[in-house]
Amino acid sequence: MTDFPCSLLEFQQRFGGEAACAEYLAAARWPDGFVCPGCGSGKAWRLETKAWTYECADCARQTSVTAGTVIHHSKLPLTAWFWAAYLMATHSNGISALQLQRQLAFGSYKTAWLLCAKLRRSMLAPGRSPLAGLVEVDETEIVCRSKNDPVTGGGGRSHQGKMLVVGAVEVEDGGRGPGRIRLGQVGDYSAASLHAFLAANLTPGATAKTDGWSGYPGAASVTHEPHVVGKMAAHIVLPWVHRIFSNLKVWALGVYHGLRRKHLQSYLDEFVFRFNRRRSRHAAFRSLLGIAAGHQPVPYKTLISPEAKA
Repeated sequence: MTDFPCSLLEFQQRFGGEAACAEYLAAARWPDGFVCPGCGSGKAWRLETKAWTYECADCARQTSVTAGTVIHHSKLPLTAWFWAAYLMATHSNGISALQLQRQLAFGSYKTAWLLCAKLRRSMLAPGRSPLAGLVEVDETEIVCRSKNDPVTGGGGRSHQGKMLVVGAVEVEDGGRGPGRIRLGQVGDYSAASLHAFLAANLTPGATAKTDGWSGYPGAASVTHEPHVVGKMAAHIVLPWVHRIFSNLKVWALGVYHGLRRKHLQSYLDEFVFRFNRRRSRHAAFRSLLGIAAGHQPVPYKTLISPEAKA
């Protein structure tokens, strides 16, 4: 869509009704025309008796534009989903569930939280390309928000009352700026945890520039470039990944008043999604709905259960 709305007024005019939203969602889900999820046929007709539902001409299977997507079985109108996706994707700092509830006049906080949680799960695109070239890699800690967590304590690399995060940043233009990023929650800073993060997020042949921590050497298919910090400030040696960590912590406090261990990875994925699309905020909306159209529905129990660490 070349005439994508770049303001709230334009967005309201473009997606003011269910029909416009359904047509856009169908185009995002089937860019080359309808494809039956049952038999793969491209022949179908739209039913007049069921909203936004197609019936396959070959196997007679009926499929709505939301079936099999993150919006499946939602009782909210499509306009609410579109507005939520637009606000989450285009606001420079995102939007909390409480703010979303107020903006869209939802009857309960739970409705807004579930909608945000489902969209947040859709921010992780399947098959995304890993980071390449020179990549700064380091670790940081985020203080636990919940009062049920232990109080922060200990020095150095003590994990008491902290959530452990590993970050990676592509270095562009000979070190002049950051490219794409990745963030992952880990249980510790052992070689097993760090190597798993590198394998999942760096392309084979990439160079990992680190502070010389002993957990990094030996990672398969990755060139290790250690820079022992010593008495020098770490942000001098690894400026971009430390800037990302600083922005992450300010964002977490400013928007969400801190993060909880239970859903940490989803919030890290949201930060990554927004940062990697920082130069194309409005394209982020298209990307978010496109990914959501390809994601399977997420059950409520899955959304509220603790997430597995990377």
